[in-house]
Amino acid sequence: MTAVQAKQDTFDSLSPATDEVVGTYPVHTADDVAAAVARGRDAADWWAGLGFDGRADRLQRWKGVITRRAAQLAEVVHAETGKPHADAMLEIVLAIDHTAWAAKNASKVLRRKRRPAGLLMSNHAASVEFQPLGVVGVIGPWNYPVFTPMGSIAYALAAGNAVVFKPSEYTPGVGKWLADTFAEIVPERPVFQLITGYGETGAALCRSGVDKLAFTGSPGTGKKIMAACAETLTPVLIEAGGKDALLVDADADLDAAADAAVWGGMSNAGQTCVGVERVYVHERVYDDFVAKVVKIAEEVRAGDDPEAKIGPITMPGQLKIIRRHIHDALARGGRALVGGKDAVGERFVQPTVLVDVPEDSEAVREETFGPTLTIAKVADMDEAIAKANDTKYGLASTVYSKRRGMELAARLRAGMTSVNSVISFAGIPSLPFGGVGESGFGRIHGPEGLKEFTRSKAIARQRFKVPLVLTTFSRTAKTDATVAKLITLLHGKRR
Repeated sequence: MTAVQAKQDTFDSLSPATDEVVGTYPVHTADDVAAAVARGRDAADWWAGLGFDGRADRLQRWKGVITRRAAQLAEVVHAETGKPHADAMLEIVLAIDHTAWAAKNASKVLRRKRRPAGLLMSNHAASVEFQPLGVVGVIGPWNYPVFTPMGSIAYALAAGNAVVFKPSEYTPGVGKWLADTFAEIVPERPVFQLITGYGETGAALCRSGVDKLAFTGSPGTGKKIMAACAETLTPVLIEAGGKDALLVDADADLDAAADAAVWGGMSNAGQTCVGVERVYVHERVYDDFVAKVVKIAEEVRAGDDPEAKIGPITMPGQLKIIRRHIHDALARGGRALVGGKDAVGERFVQPTVLVDVPEDSEAVREETFGPTLTIAKVADMDEAIAKANDTKYGLASTVYSKRRGMELAARLRAGMTSVNSVISFAGIPSLPFGGVGESGFGRIHGPEGLKEFTRSKAIARQRFKVPLVLTTFSRTAKTDATVAKLITLLHGKRR
């Protein structure tokens, strides 16, 4: 059999809890991707032509369909990721709220606005508007297969773009469900198209000539995405994970902080890019805080039964990374107060709380993406800030402090911070979402997220003629002298 004959035409989506086949999907080729983008070009013109009100109406109707069939979508998410139905519903609810916000606010954020023309150009009217890019490619993750890609899809659509979406090969059914329900509301043109497959399909999307590519995944894959997009100077938006820290000050509400640490670190089996992986606690409250965390974490169990609070690890390859991080921490003097070296099974990882872990260990330096926490004692919040910021990542962070919450939040090198709550920024549609460093760049959500999928268009319109015309070869020396005097009067004063 030749390599061409052996090439895979379809692939199966499997339940990570049972390995049961839950769906079969095509492996789209580079030609398939190119054809989808070409179809999107015509659709984009039509979709942009509907205007803000027309697009808002369609998006609000789509939001209604998602809302009424949310339980059905949650079942697809559960089948492909293994996460409990309640967790699936939570991400769907957030996606619905974000879609509603994008539809409602696109006109206000992106419509033409006047800008001051300045004294030299006072005979002009100046304005700027934000025009759609055309066709936007979105490559989505498997850990939040609804909420995360919808932060790009809904905002790009609201801004007037067509979208070609490649979901993770672990969650193609979720992508198909979203594309199919959108097509019910927008049957006229292929405004939102689905492509499925592995990395080669995603690479083809990068090289397809889309006007922008939005990617969520690992930093390593993000770098490959950027390299592929560079071949065609395609701009990219990258959200590439994190090693997020939680700070607990001496005056913090310890019950709330401990609950936030466990939920932020272990919900969705720790497979949350903006979740909590590292905790830095003021020495005056360290022992009490740790005791509270242990008590809560001991009540959390991974499994596929209805009573389990967290599900399986969706991507099998992640299990060895989680195991390696735990074993490295223990080998270097760390202690497991919950879980430990036997926490990692064939599909599930039980909650693990680690203390006394060296700051240069893998469990502190690298993204674990499992239900683990490292907790470290610090002398004060200055030390906590320094350790929290000592990372190549910079996505999210959390602060618990009654007096200094906002001050500490401002000092954290992260794209987002929650104060006296955890991951709350993700539920506020008006706030931008994104990171710095190896956590990526660009923003989804909020006004920044809408503008991310547009190009700014500046227009200067002459309202009336003036004697001092600067843009002409007939400009005289007298005109130049007059302009020089004017500039001196305006800007030459000593301060």
